[in-house]
This record gives sequence, structure tokens and C-alpha cells, in this order.
Amino acid sequence: MTDDDQQPPIEDFRRKVGRTPGVFDEAFLTDAPEVTEVLLIRHGQQEIDIDNATTGDWIDPPLSEHGRAQARLLAAGLSTLKIDHIFCSRLKRAQETAQPLADTFRLDVEIIEDLREVEVFRDLPPEQTARQALGDDLLHALRLRMLNERSWDVYPYTESSFEFRKRTINAIEAAIARNAGERIAVVCHAGVINAYTGHIIGSPYDMFFRPAHTAVNIVAAGAGRRVLRNLNDVHHLMTPEGDFLTY
Repeated sequence: MTDDDQQPPIEDFRRKVGRTPGVFDEAFLTDAPEVTEVLLIRHGQQEIDIDNATTGDWIDPPLSEHGRAQARLLAAGLSTLKIDHIFCSRLKRAQETAQPLADTFRLDVEIIEDLREVEVFRDLPPEQTARQALGDDLLHALRLRMLNERSWDVYPYTESSFEFRKRTINAIEAAIARNAGERIAVVCHAGVINAYTGHIIGSPYDMFFRPAHTAVNIVAAGAGRRVLRNLNDVHHLMTPEGDFLTY
């Protein structure tokens, strides 16, 4: 048995809380020692024309002006916490979202290649749009399938669901293993967040919920367990100047 597989020490819990831990304390890592808190953060709004985007435009657009404002609000909203490490997808929209957070906490951003978004239509012919390559009828049929099945495997020319889940879950688990007992921020993508949180709760869907831009989703990791604590926290986007919420 490894240290990570052991139960949280009961005496540590009693000293902290003043009572013996109950079954739900242990199940959900309540006040457990050496828990790693993972903030899974979606990037801000990207600048993209979905109907006319080529393969390159689709995969790696930058943030829009609105997305840059969201990134600044995210950093301000999290500024009262202690964040120990920031991990990030290599894609522009994620890096541009992570930078204000890094500036706030005076941390470097560590790029993890496998945190990139699912590569939809990555194998399309170069410089063709999805409409040009597939045609309107097939695109409409794929849209209907995705509405019902919510699986990346409905799309041709696309990374498989299995490969996507394997690389993203492993990437986040590696970050957790390196930062036991700390709070880490992982700035990534809606598909990545769904892959990891869906893995925890056993969802059959590749997309079981829709994270908002810069939404904060929290997972606790410790004692051999992974616990979903929060989904789609967007309070930092509700400001006196207006509502910055987008999807």
C-alpha cells in the first residue's frame, strides 16, 4: 500500500475539527490532511469566426478583447487565495488566460503539451474549412449526432475520445503527483475539464456540462481518491460594471 492509498489520519482530523471523522468526511476528503486542490480553469473567450475558420484558426485562436477582460477578472477573483503552481495548455487562448494569474501570484506558467483541447477536425485537408471538406448535409448530421451522443467520436478527421481522455487525465494526474498537499491552477479547455471531471464521476459523455469562459472548477485529490467539489464558479465575472459571462 502506498502513502496515497492510506486513510486520512484520524488523530489529525480530531485535532483540527474536534470530532471523529464520519463516513462522508472520509469519502469527500473533508478537512483531510495533505489534500491537493486542483483549480481547473477554462480559458477566456477566443477570437474566432466558427463558420469560416480554417484548420489553423479553429485549433489555436487568441483571446478576444472580452476574453482578455475575463482573464483579468479571474486573476483578481482568485487573488485572495494561495496558489502554488500554474499549469497550462500550450494553446494561445489558455496561455493568455494564465498570464494575468501568473503576474498576480508571481509564478511561472508551466506548459503541458497534453492539456491542449480535443483536436476536432485536425486531419482536415490543409486550409479547408469543415464546410468545404465535408459539405452542409454531413455537418448537419454530425451536429444532430453530437446533440444526442455528446461524443467526440461522431466527428471525422478528429482525435478519438479514448486518446483524448487518456492524455488529458494522465497530464492532470502527473501535476497532482508533483504537488501533493498544494493548490494548483490548471488553465485549459472545456473538453479537458469535462474529460477529467467526467472521469471522476463516471460520466458516459465527453461533454456532460458546459464550462463558461474562465469558470473555476475544483477537484480535491488525496488518500487515493478524487473528489469533485465545485463546477462552473463564475462569480468573478459578475461585476458592478456589468456581466462578463460568456460560453
